[in-house]
Parts: sequence; C-alpha cells; structure tokens
Amino acid sequence: MTESLSSPLPAETGGGPDNDRPPPARLALDRHTWKEIAHLLANLPAALIGFVYVVTVLAVGLGLTVTVVGLPLLAAGLIGARWWGRLERARARALLGVRVDEPSRLPRRAADGFFPRLWAALKDPVGWRTVLYDLIRMPWGILTFTLTLVSLFVLWPVLPFLARGLTNVDRAMVRGLLSPSDELERRIAELESDRGVVVDTAAADLRRIERDLHDGAQARLVNLAMGLGLAKEKLLEDPDAAAVMVDEAHGEVKLALRELRDLARGIHPAVLTDRGLDAALSSIASRCTVPVKVTVDLTARPAAAIEGIAYFTVSELLQNVSKHSAARSAAVEVWRSDDRLLIQVGDDGRGGASLDGGTGMKGLADRLGAVDGLFVVESPEGGPTTVTAELPWRDREGLAP
Repeated sequence: MTESLSSPLPAETGGGPDNDRPPPARLALDRHTWKEIAHLLANLPAALIGFVYVVTVLAVGLGLTVTVVGLPLLAAGLIGARWWGRLERARARALLGVRVDEPSRLPRRAADGFFPRLWAALKDPVGWRTVLYDLIRMPWGILTFTLTLVSLFVLWPVLPFLARGLTNVDRAMVRGLLSPSDELERRIAELESDRGVVVDTAAADLRRIERDLHDGAQARLVNLAMGLGLAKEKLLEDPDAAAVMVDEAHGEVKLALRELRDLARGIHPAVLTDRGLDAALSSIASRCTVPVKVTVDLTARPAAAIEGIAYFTVSELLQNVSKHSAARSAAVEVWRSDDRLLIQVGDDGRGGASLDGGTGMKGLADRLGAVDGLFVVESPEGGPTTVTAELPWRDREGLAP
C-alpha cells in the first residue's frame, strides 16, 4: 500500500489550549508578539462596538417586552450577537492563534412556526454568552489598550511578557465564552460537517455510475443495436455475412452483461445482500493479485449500511494491496468488539503508506469519519502495513441477536 491512514483534525476546528499555544515570549519583538500587540490595541474599538450594540439591544428589547415587538427585537439582537461572536473568533484566530469550533446554527425549520423559532433564539446560550463577553470586554478593552499603548513608549523592554500575559486572558475569554456551549454543541457541529462529506460522496458515486453507464454498457448496447440493424438488412441478401454480424452482436451482448454485472457489484454486490460479509469479502479476496486470508468472526450481521461500508472499505484496501504494495500475502480480519465493528487489513509489502499518495484513501477515510468511524494505519518504510478501520455497530433489523 502507498496510502497512510490518519484522522487529521480540521484546520479551523477543534484543538485545545496545547494545540494553539504560542511560542514562549522573548525580549525581542517577534512576529507573534506584534500580533498580540495588535490584538490588544484593537481591543478598545472592538469592545466599544460590541458594548454599544449589546446595551442598545438589551435596552430596546427588554424595554419593549411589554409590547408585541420587544421579544422579536431581543431575539434579532441575540442573533446579531452570534455574528459578532463569529467576528471575534476570527480576530482571535488571526492574531492569537486561538482555534475553537464554530457553534451550530439555530434550527430554521419552517414547520416549527414563528413562536418555536422565536423561543429558540431567546434561549440561545451562544447568543447570551456573546452578550456577556461584550459586557466584560468594555472595561478590559480600556485596560489593555491603555497598558499596551503606554508600554510601547515606557515599558517596551518588558512589553513581550506583558502582552503575553494580557493576551492569555483574552485567549481564556474566547475559549470560555465564544466556544460551543458544551459537548453536545461540539458534536452537532461535527455532524453538520460529516453530513456535507456524506452528500459529496453520494454525489460523486452517482456521477461515477452515470459515467460508467454512458461510457460502457450504454455505448456497447448502441453498437449492438446498429449491428443487429445491419444484420437484419443483409439477412436476405447475404445470409452468411448476416450470421457473422449476429455472432458479433452475441459477443457484444456478453460484454454488455459483464459490464452491467461489474457496475451492479460496484453499487451493492448481490453476494453481500444474500450471504453477508464473510462470503462477500472472500469474493473480493479471490480477485486480489496476492493470496489473501479472510477471517470473519461475527455471530450476527450488522445493519445494511454498516455492512456496505465495511465491504467497500476492504475492497478499496485490497485494490491498493494489488496495485501498490508489492506484497506476497495479505490478510483480512473482521470482528465485533462491544458496539464497534473492527476491520484489519494487513500485508507484507514494502510499506511507506501515505494519505496523500493519490490512491483514493483520503476519500475512504472521510467516508468512515462521516459515520463515526476511525481509520488508522501503521506502515513503516519496508513494511509491513496494517490498516485498522472501526465502524459503529448497529443491529440489522429483524436479525439482531
């Protein structure tokens, strides 16, 4: 294999205090220090804008709650506070290197009606924490702006250490008040990202099927129809030539049927539906260019969707073994551990697998990640390579143990 499997964190999400910690402060005013100074000087105008906005929203919204427009105005103000929080996260990301997940969006289903959506906006914890952030930032912005400006002229020898201390407080505020509400919020954001991966993968699969049909079986069937039409015209004039053309058309039919069977196997193989993973994986292994030992230890079949992903995962991995590994043998093991389905594919090839090797493994890792799966590789130079895939176990309806 030439692809490695890993589970990289998105560049714009996740991470923690250890992942975005700047280098230690030094006496020299380096690039990181100048960014911190710029952030501290920008605190006052940013805090002033946020404070005026929040006070206006609270004064007008709460003051008019006795009327029919008060609560909608307050809800709109909280939604606006969400947008201001996004700008503050972007500023912290650019100048302080703080990377936090973006909170999930408010639900906007038309079927919910006006009042459920209004209530969701009014009780939005993200909006209220942004309001609290802007209220706290006003005195803090004045303090940091004043200290930094004075230090630029009077205390510049200790400015890097002062800037680091002040910006560490800023980092804590951003992580504490502008990050998603809790683990559930973070999980929702991950699922929204995974849904996009699933949609993109499904669209790519549909385009592949359409292309295979258009370029393969469809073109062959068109040639078949033309050949049979010519044979029909020659049937009375030249029976021998017509017989030859019919024989050629018969060969075209066989090739078209083979292409359609291969295409159907690529969508969802019949052997997987009828006999399960053991037989389906054995069928894949028989087409591999190196000997493959298949061991499936399952007392029940997983849900069809999980079973299909497991099948195509092994299929892709064995294709890489055939094309890139230069291995003499390979092995596939599948078993269940609690509520997870584990797949391990190993070979004794040359190793050195890399996720950016261009053999389709990046898409495979994304597909597994989209269903809460894991994708891990151990592939030192010189081999051997061991790929472990993990999927959530869901019982098949009607076949649960």
